[in-house]
Amino acid sequence: MREEEKQRTSQNTKLQQFFRKRWVFPAIYLMSAAVILTAVLWYQGISNDVAEDLENNDQGENISLTNEPEAVEVNALKENFAMPAIDPDAVQVVKKFYEADASAEDQEAALVFYNNTYRMNKGIDIAREDQKEFDVVASLSGTVTKAEKDPILGFVVEIEHENEVVTVYQSLAEANVQAGDKVQQNELIGKAGKNLYNEEDGIHVHFEVRQAGKAVNPLTYMDKPVTSIETAKEEAEVEEETPAEDTEAPKEDAEQSPETDKDAEKGETEGSKQSNEPEASNHTLQS
Repeated sequence: MREEEKQRTSQNTKLQQFFRKRWVFPAIYLMSAAVILTAVLWYQGISNDVAEDLENNDQGENISLTNEPEAVEVNALKENFAMPAIDPDAVQVVKKFYEADASAEDQEAALVFYNNTYRMNKGIDIAREDQKEFDVVASLSGTVTKAEKDPILGFVVEIEHENEVVTVYQSLAEANVQAGDKVQQNELIGKAGKNLYNEEDGIHVHFEVRQAGKAVNPLTYMDKPVTSIETAKEEAEVEEETPAEDTEAPKEDAEQSPETDKDAEKGETEGSKQSNEPEASNHTLQS
């Protein structure tokens, strides 16, 4: 027992002697500081790597989002042509669009007499029954391309829309918009007034719809979308391109007697003489 106690005592004495040395505790402190510093640096390195990974992921998501096409509202409602008056029920069409296939009576009613000349109306004229002023609004949303006063037509406003469609508003007493403005459907653009071109209609607004520079009847497309004009145009072109069926002329008609040939030659000669004479007319029609 005593030998064991002596061994333990000697071991404790050696430890005490070891810790009594001056360099022991500073070395322990340095080693502890090195371990702690290493742990801190290791933790920071892991944190930085995680942050970089997250940042790269965010940039990748942003790039993928920017490359995606702009979202388009599928259920967005298409605008239909609307009467260019703040209160459509309070106005009426006093002069219609001149149609080439209309009756003679309707064509006569669609003529404008100005400067001793009858001219075909390229739009519709809208007025109140009591001949009072009324607010004129945009028939469709679009961009104002023209807003100026004309000495004969009054204030003129032109608005550009999709599908090469332009709406024109003439005979305005004033214009509340200017070129470059973006207007919404039913937004105020001016007031109906008088002009020198069509004095007989009094206070009114002259409204035109043009597609690719060609005037079309606004009443035909009222309450219909802009695309209906393009559809009608394509259908008309298809009808024009459809070839007519060739029919064989009867042999009897093809064979003409010498007397018939002489009569035809005589008729052609008389026709050429008449065509050289000027036509006399009281009035002229200009498009």
